[in-house]
Formats: sequence, structure tokens, C-alpha cells
Amino acid sequence: MKNIVATLVALLIPMLLPTVAIASSGAGHETLDMTTSSVGYAAIAIFVLAYILVMAEEFTHLRKSKPVIIAAGIIWAMIGAVYMSHGMSHEAEVAVRHNLLEYAELMLFLLVAMTYINAMEERSVFDALRSWLIQKGFGFRKLFWMTGFLAFFISPVADNLTTALLMCAVVLAVGGDNSRFVTLACINIVVGANAGGAFSPFGDITTLMVWQKGIVDFWGFFALFIPSLVNFVVPAAIMHFAIPNEQPTAGGDAVSMKRGAKRIIALFLLTIATAVSYHNFLGLPPVIGMLTGLGYLKLFGFFLKKTARRDESAEDVEHEGQMGDVVPFDIFNKIARAEWDTLFFFYGVVLCVGGLGFLGYLALVSDVMYNSWGATNANITVGILSAIVDNIPVMFAVLTMNPEMSQGQWLLVTLTAGVGGSLLSIGSAAGVALMGQARGKYTFFGHLKWSPAIAAGYVASIAVHFWINAHLF
Repeated sequence: MKNIVATLVALLIPMLLPTVAIASSGAGHETLDMTTSSVGYAAIAIFVLAYILVMAEEFTHLRKSKPVIIAAGIIWAMIGAVYMSHGMSHEAEVAVRHNLLEYAELMLFLLVAMTYINAMEERSVFDALRSWLIQKGFGFRKLFWMTGFLAFFISPVADNLTTALLMCAVVLAVGGDNSRFVTLACINIVVGANAGGAFSPFGDITTLMVWQKGIVDFWGFFALFIPSLVNFVVPAAIMHFAIPNEQPTAGGDAVSMKRGAKRIIALFLLTIATAVSYHNFLGLPPVIGMLTGLGYLKLFGFFLKKTARRDESAEDVEHEGQMGDVVPFDIFNKIARAEWDTLFFFYGVVLCVGGLGFLGYLALVSDVMYNSWGATNANITVGILSAIVDNIPVMFAVLTMNPEMSQGQWLLVTLTAGVGGSLLSIGSAAGVALMGQARGKYTFFGHLKWSPAIAAGYVASIAVHFWINAHLF
């Protein structure tokens, strides 16, 4: 069997070699230009097929991480085979290790953030906020604006998916059978969550990638605050007049946060400060600060676990059903409940896009988009693409291309990649999740009906960015 495999490899590789050319990479290492080779075409076909399966997740129920992980393995196996045949296996190894390191830093960063969010959810932080909003008995129009603004301001700290799900739960609880309100409120939440994530390094994976790459410093992202706000407010103002001017019936029980909730929130803010300090003052990757912050939560979790009897005492004085069964705080349970499918999907995307870049395709795309079209047109196009294709591979491709651009242009592509996904309901994780949570009320075509209003916000935010940040171009 081994002889048969060896023979097939020996027969296939020479067929590939005539279309492979030697090129020099920016790092001083020789690489192979395989953009016109059979391996190159096969790699593109494999990635496209994998991404079609990702986009069809809602219908196939195949988790999105599975096809891209397999695609990444096949693409790098083909690259490794060709480089091995040229006696250049070391170059391929260095390239794949570089991509793996980039992924590891982002994965560990996100894992810490997800763990904190899960811890706050377990301590009923989000349930208490939802209960407070419901108990206040706000009107539909006021609730429309409140949930939108809360999505806008919470998503820079929490991820936009968690924020959108929380606000949607509020909308569904008070909206009842009023499908028109639920639809418009969900659209507003998606736009607000995506816009809020665009002006913070922690708000979206794309902004996190730009920050960790060192292209924009931590405080530099806040130049996008006003453009991001405009992106949210413009479509919200247009949709406002379509909201029923009615008063919903308040209901539901009050929810209190569990012991330690406020301290966990404080520790999360301290963790963010630690990550920023490590990066700005010590020149270390932000992930080191985030992992140090995970240590804060671990120690506090140990304290909560050892003093769990206080929770039991607190439960005795609460009304029945408000706190539920007391379970000692377990930090590893919070880690286990992280969005592992998303983390592994990110691995597949980074390795796939990195492989296509190593084959030479991203250099070709960069030349067409940033040299022929110009940086502004290219960066606006990136935002439109992110409404169709997930913004993670799109932004990672731009970062891998690393075109020569001003700070203003890098902020522009950060803005467009972050808010462009709002143009369609399938353009962001928040939109896809809400279609499932508010099934039958928030739909693809319901969102599409208001896409012109969202597009107006998209155009307005770009114009405002050019206006107020003109000195950065």
C-alpha cells in the first residue's frame, strides 16, 4: 500500500512543477509562485467549497468549523508536498508556524473574553439587566432606542453576538405578538451591536486583529466612535417612525445578580486595563495581559467556591425561584462553555487564508484592489463583501496583504469590515443568531426591506470618517 501511495505522489508532483515559479518573499526567503498551478487552483476550489458549506450552516446544520478545518489541512498538505519536492520544506514550515502563532494569540485572547462573559452570565448580570428593562414598562419606541443604544455601548466590551442575544431577549419578552416591533427592533439591535464593535479593539474579532497586528494603537480606534454612532443612528432614525406608538404590558419576575457579580465585572475591566498596559507600556502581546486577567478570575472563582455557603444563606432569604439552586462557582465550566465552534472556525479561516496568501493569490488581489482601484474604493468594497462573506476571512486577507495605507485608511477598512455586515441579516454572527432566536419574526427578507436605510448609515459613516478624521489621511 505504501508503495502505491508513493508511486501516485511521484507521478502527480511532476505534473505540478512546470507551472511553479521561484519568487522572493518580503522576509528574504524564497517562495514558490503557484498562482497558475494545479495546486493553486485546487486550493481555491477547496476553500470556496468549504465556505459554501459555512454559509449553508443554517440549512445543513453542519457546524461551520468543520469544513474550514478540513480545508486548511488539505491546502497546507498540498503546499507541503510541492515544497518538499523542491527541497524547501523549511520555508513551508516557517509559514504555517507563523499563521499558527497569529491564531494562537487571537484564540487565547478571545477565550479569556468569552470566559468572563460566561461568568457574568452565570452570575445573572445579563438576566438582571433584562429584568430591569422589562419591569420599567417602557413604550415600544423608547424600548427600540434603549435596546439599540445598549447594544451599541455593550458590544465594545462584550462581543456583538452576546449583546445582540441579550437585547433580543428583552424585545421578545415585551414585544409579544407585535411582529412589526420585533422585526424593526432586531434590525436596530444588529446594526447597533455591529457599529458599537467597530470603535473598540475588543468589540469585534476584526478590530482585535488590527490591534494585535500593531497597525492601530488602542486609543486610535476611538477616532471611529462618531462614525460608528452615525452608522447606528441614521437607520434607527429612519425606522423610528415605523415603530408602533404603543405601550406594551410589563411582566416577569425581578432578577437579582448573584454574589460576586459586580466584582467579576470589575475584574473584567481590570483585565482589559492589564492587556492594554502590557501592550502599550511593556511592548508585550495583549494576550499576555488577558491571560493574566484570567488568573484574576481563577483566584476569585476559588474564593467563591470556598465560600459557597454564603450563597446558600443568601438563597434562604430570597423568594422561592428567584435564585434557583446554588451551584459552587467553577471557572473551568465557564471555559468549557466558550464558543469553541467559533474559535475553531477562526483557526480554519486563518490557516486557509494564510495558505492562499503563501500560494501568491493575496498579492495578486492586493495589486488589483489597492493599486488599481485605490485604497478608498478597495476598503469600501471590503465592507460590502463582509455583508456576504464573514468579515473574519475578509479582514485577515487584508492584513495578510498588508497594503501601504495611511492610518485613516486602516481605520476606514476597520469601520467598513465591522459595520458592513449589517447590510444583510446573514452578514454578521449577530444577525444569524437573531434569525434563530426570533424565528418567524426577524427574517432575511424582513431585514432586506430596510437595507436601503442601513446602506444610508453605511455611506454616512464613511463620509463622517473622512470629515472628522481628515488629518489621518
